[in-house]
Amino acid sequence: MFDLFRSREKSTRYLLGGLLMLVAISMVITLIPGFGSSGGGRANDQIIAEIGKEVVTMREVQMGLNDTLRGKNIPNELISVYAPQIVNQVVIERANAYFAKELGYAVTDADVARTIQLMVPQLFEGGKFAGKQVYEQFLAANNTSVTEFERQARTKASLRRLQGVVLEGMVATPEEVEREFRARNEMIKLEFVKLDTAKVYSEIKVSQDEINAHWTASRNSYRIQEKRAFRMLVIDEQKAGEALKMTDEQLLQFYNANKENFRTPERVKVRHILVKTMEKSKEEEEKLNKKAEDLLKQIRGGADFAGLAKKNSDDTVSAAKGGDLDWVARGQTVKAFEDAAFSLKPKQISDLVKTEFGYHIIQTMEKEEARLKPFEQAKGEIQKELQKSRLYDKMQALGDQTHAALLKNPAASEQIAQQLNVIHVKVEKAGRGDPMPQIGASVDFDDALFDLKKKGDVTNVVATAGNKLAIAVLDDVIPARQAELGEVEHQIRQSITNERAQRLVTQRSQEFVEKAKAMGGDLRKAAAALKLEVKTTADFGRDGQVEGIGSASYLEEAFRHDVGTVFGPVNVTGGSFVCKVIAKIPPNMSKLPEMQFDILLRLKGRKAQERRDLFDDGLLHYLRQKGVVKIHQDTVKRLIDSYKGS
Repeated sequence: MFDLFRSREKSTRYLLGGLLMLVAISMVITLIPGFGSSGGGRANDQIIAEIGKEVVTMREVQMGLNDTLRGKNIPNELISVYAPQIVNQVVIERANAYFAKELGYAVTDADVARTIQLMVPQLFEGGKFAGKQVYEQFLAANNTSVTEFERQARTKASLRRLQGVVLEGMVATPEEVEREFRARNEMIKLEFVKLDTAKVYSEIKVSQDEINAHWTASRNSYRIQEKRAFRMLVIDEQKAGEALKMTDEQLLQFYNANKENFRTPERVKVRHILVKTMEKSKEEEEKLNKKAEDLLKQIRGGADFAGLAKKNSDDTVSAAKGGDLDWVARGQTVKAFEDAAFSLKPKQISDLVKTEFGYHIIQTMEKEEARLKPFEQAKGEIQKELQKSRLYDKMQALGDQTHAALLKNPAASEQIAQQLNVIHVKVEKAGRGDPMPQIGASVDFDDALFDLKKKGDVTNVVATAGNKLAIAVLDDVIPARQAELGEVEHQIRQSITNERAQRLVTQRSQEFVEKAKAMGGDLRKAAAALKLEVKTTADFGRDGQVEGIGSASYLEEAFRHDVGTVFGPVNVTGGSFVCKVIAKIPPNMSKLPEMQFDILLRLKGRKAQERRDLFDDGLLHYLRQKGVVKIHQDTVKRLIDSYKGS
């Protein structure tokens, strides 16, 4: 059978994988007798922290670290950064749960169930879980005890209760909303000069002595990741579909049985310009009526409809396409718009049409009467749909068949591939993230492959890019090891070169800033003296992208400067930028009402996070002072050292 957790819908499969922990917790609530017991199997674990009578064990933190590091080629030396963060995260959660209990916030089984159902409603269709078998397999896959899940469920429910109190009464004032609107919608325009890091590489020479010195100081940070040798069987959609030929007779039979699916209703292809009058005063509406009449007059005089729509239509989605709404059937628009659109002849332009949204200028481009699409026109569409449906079923069946055969005789992978007409690949050595033959790089395949423990183990069927399925048989595990200098010498040389190049470019950028300022802020004159090219950005806001630079987040400083200010260097991967503010465009305050609700939500979300962080820090400090929370730094250090030595 296909893997239990691989859904037919890819998005559902990802959801199940990502929410595995939460589902397992939720199923504990309803499926496990004696839910709420406080026993545990942690007697042999080393204690990293204590919160009242609760403890955080080394095993718990190791699980968190392994999840963080999985799939990432992170040197073990960086464990010293990640481990304290994970310890702190676990301790804060437990401290909140402890404090909630101290305040008398009791958590019932029903509270926990409701919390989980709110968080993952997709897994509670009809209010029912997927079943006890799914729950048990989740637990087995994560090597986690029932007691551990019960504790986590209650902790999360306690957190929700306490956070509700902490965040109660939080507001954002109208002044804050306006300030946020201005900040989000202000636009600026820059001139900029880029000093390219790549152009100074030729000036940088790295000696062998420097490489050796770097290696001596940092050799422990260079490791060759664990690799796997394996055989892989790949089911290719194109190859599987070669045998799926359908006759005209089969296609006609499907057509006759499903004629209603091939009926096209009466429809028109239209474009429009909207001058919106919703929520406008009578006085404003009169002005907008004159604006709409003027636009109609321009169009009747030969002006470009699409051009006017792009500049003037308040329907911003269609405006970007010159007012194009594509095909519209009856019942899809408000009645006044529909009556006008269907009464026009092709290419004809309406008078002003008033709806509850405002004034429309409508042009009907094409018209089609209701009709039954002939078989000859529908034939290709039917062929594709039937082939797609049958191909999916065939690939699934072939995947299950291949998987079953490999489980029965993993050594016979080549013969199985020949018998089932699937692709056979032998891989001598591959690490996480490496592109694999036939399927390329695949996180799902990597996870399945690296979960195998011993020679002859078989992965589940894994869906990969290109509509392929892959199954692997493990041949060997090549352990991670310390790298030899020869294996990483090029990497070290490149690292030293990149660091020096960036430093050199930053220095030259700073010198260029001073030169431009000495020339009265004339960026072009300063650039000409050094034979550098000056470019000009389009208008952009804080959330935008800036062509030639990247995210506007790199240029946050620009929004704080006056027009005419030269600033920099702004260091971005690949170079350094010196910029000059040449224009500031204030926001259109008339747009504030329609954006007010979204801004309010954003502000409340930000304030909620800030208040949670402040509360967590204060609570942790308070409980540590009282001796309720204790973190054993010596155990944290032993944990870090255990990774360094691996």
